[in-house]
Amino acid sequence: MLRFALNRIFWFVPTLLAMAAFTFLIMHATPGSPFDVSDKQRPEDIKRLEALYGLDKPLPEQFVRYVWNAIHLDFGISYNARPQTVNEIIGRTFPISLHLGFMATLFAVVIGMTLGILAAVHQNGWIDYFSVTLAVLFYSMPSFVMGFLLILLFAVWLPDMGLNLGFRVGGWERPQDWLLPTIALGAAPLATLARYTRSSMIEVIRSDFVRTARAKGLTEQGVITRHVLKNALIPVVTLIGPIFAAVGTGSFFVEQVFNIPGMGKFFVTSMQVKDQTMILAVVLLYGVFLAAMNLLVDLVYGLIDPRIRY
Repeated sequence: MLRFALNRIFWFVPTLLAMAAFTFLIMHATPGSPFDVSDKQRPEDIKRLEALYGLDKPLPEQFVRYVWNAIHLDFGISYNARPQTVNEIIGRTFPISLHLGFMATLFAVVIGMTLGILAAVHQNGWIDYFSVTLAVLFYSMPSFVMGFLLILLFAVWLPDMGLNLGFRVGGWERPQDWLLPTIALGAAPLATLARYTRSSMIEVIRSDFVRTARAKGLTEQGVITRHVLKNALIPVVTLIGPIFAAVGTGSFFVEQVFNIPGMGKFFVTSMQVKDQTMILAVVLLYGVFLAAMNLLVDLVYGLIDPRIRY
């Protein structure tokens, strides 16, 4: 298992370097300057700021200097939020986005996989139809639309009818503030996991070894828990890592709808104003996060099925 893990870790560095180089080249290929924020900005002022932050140097030198600073966890100053550094912004906002992403992933995994398992076990029954209908509804509804509907239901309509459950629009201080954003962000991953779990379970249930286990006299519960679940979870586990990486690094729409001070808002803003240091830092953070989640998924693979380790 150690060699298996080290082999995966070995590919972290070239993957992250490729992501950084690709993002770096795209940003410099787009027109405009991060300091050109208004029509009143004088060209000489823009050139002075570019020289101050080293943007007048050749591209290879800029990239090498950025990678060297990133290795030392120094991502520089945010061009759009001067004099704040990128480290300060990420340190303040990333824990909030990670908290929201963890709860959304947990919500999606628990509810989605439960619905998928029940739908497969009771195939063509009302539970199956309910699960499939809910999955299609959640999957086709954007997260910001889900957020607005939840706000209307729990923060407007129910209080007007005299049923105030303590939900409010905005803030991140109370546990009540976490529930609605978690549902809005986790709805689409929930639908994905429910569909994949159902299809994987049905495929394994129809396998020959399951038919043999039933012929040996095992109970249906024993067949499902001891044989079907373990084999059906392997393709489903593949989705959990990327899902957590995607929602754990910030969601602009959900954070904007619920006024959550997370990292998603800063990332989208930095894309609009070409804040290069912020964009590169978030891309690298997402790359590290995604690589770590994929490594964890690979290790879980090896625990579920020892054949994968070899």
